[in-house]
Amino acid sequence: MIPRYSRPQMARIWEPENRYRIWLEIEALASEAQASLGVIPESAAQALRQKGAFESRRIDAIERETHHDVIAFLTNLAEHVGPEARFIHQGMTSSDVLDTALAVQLKEAADLLLADLDALLAVLKRRAFEHKLTLMVGRSHGIHAEPTTFGLKLAGHYAEFARNRERLLAARRAIATCAISGAVGTFANIDPRVEAHVAKALGLEVEPISTQVIPRDRHAQFFMALALIAAAVERLATEIRHLQRTEVGEAEEYFAPGQKGSSAMPHKRNPILAENLTGLARLVRMTVVPALEDVVLWHERDISHSSVERVIAPDATTLLDFALARLTGLIDRLVVYPERMKRNLERLGGLVDSERVLLALTQKGMSREDAYRAVQRNAMAVFEKGGRFSDLVKSDPEIARFLDARAIDALFDAGGHLKHVETIFRRVFPAGDRGA
Repeated sequence: MIPRYSRPQMARIWEPENRYRIWLEIEALASEAQASLGVIPESAAQALRQKGAFESRRIDAIERETHHDVIAFLTNLAEHVGPEARFIHQGMTSSDVLDTALAVQLKEAADLLLADLDALLAVLKRRAFEHKLTLMVGRSHGIHAEPTTFGLKLAGHYAEFARNRERLLAARRAIATCAISGAVGTFANIDPRVEAHVAKALGLEVEPISTQVIPRDRHAQFFMALALIAAAVERLATEIRHLQRTEVGEAEEYFAPGQKGSSAMPHKRNPILAENLTGLARLVRMTVVPALEDVVLWHERDISHSSVERVIAPDATTLLDFALARLTGLIDRLVVYPERMKRNLERLGGLVDSERVLLALTQKGMSREDAYRAVQRNAMAVFEKGGRFSDLVKSDPEIARFLDARAIDALFDAGGHLKHVETIFRRVFPAGDRGA
């Protein structure tokens, strides 16, 4: 991934040096297990621990000749270890090293992403409680519907990211598997106890059955979890973009002193972070299809998945790490305008309470069809001519037969829309996890 969208901790996971370090550790652990079983001399395992080293440039040079990355690595390793290097990689195949190392890298990446999600959840929770009772208009189809609160809106996003955290945890468990089973996965030339030793040391589970490669449905699950997180990122980013539109103006990204929004128009304050997040989320989601395609391999092993994973694994994790950190900062510094929310809420002269009038009429004995017709008749008049919806309702003779002025005024009390906010917050935020 380009440096613009990379953060150092995640980038380091995917550097060649880190990959080779993991390969070396896998080979060393396997050799130690082989030595304990009497398959190779103890001195060989010790030599690998003491002398094992590699040079990325040298490996690249060897690979240009061998056209095989693991052989190039083992050749360079042997240059350091000496004669006892002949005992390294006993009974193993390249996929044992490659797949187990990828599992370690994806597990490390998942841990960073889980920490990112925790930081985002903390900010969403704080801002949700801050605006728990900040009334604003809800919108369906982009059109004013009934009132909600900005806190409820943020709580909804919190709940989605909390679900995604659980999905990522499940995907991390699925991907954190080790396979040291040899050619075609039968353990014909290596003891399963070697695999168990390597897995335990690396914090992985043993793969119950591999076909020389770890089954790629595990990897597909991982990238689908990332894609769902990316979708949640874009959903929240899109919400902010809409709220920042000039005609809405209910919230906006923090605009720093000295920041410029347009090379042509000095007045511009654009939602550039949210727009950027929308694009990054699309890139993460596009890794799902190739990950699913990778599930289907020929017989016990082919490498059609390899080129795909070399791209999507670092790119998807690095992009999502960057996006989650950016979104956390955006929400943390989001500027909210409650007064503008209030003005927009009142913009239609009380039409947002039309359902409450409808329900009151039905409870007083009017048929739902007649009540709907009477309420809509007055609502359309407000749309076309303006005025206060409550005034028109009060002056409607048909409605007046069922509701007096006092009863109608009560239907336009904003407090009615807040009576169950606390109930919803209790559902979203656990009992021991309340408050800002």
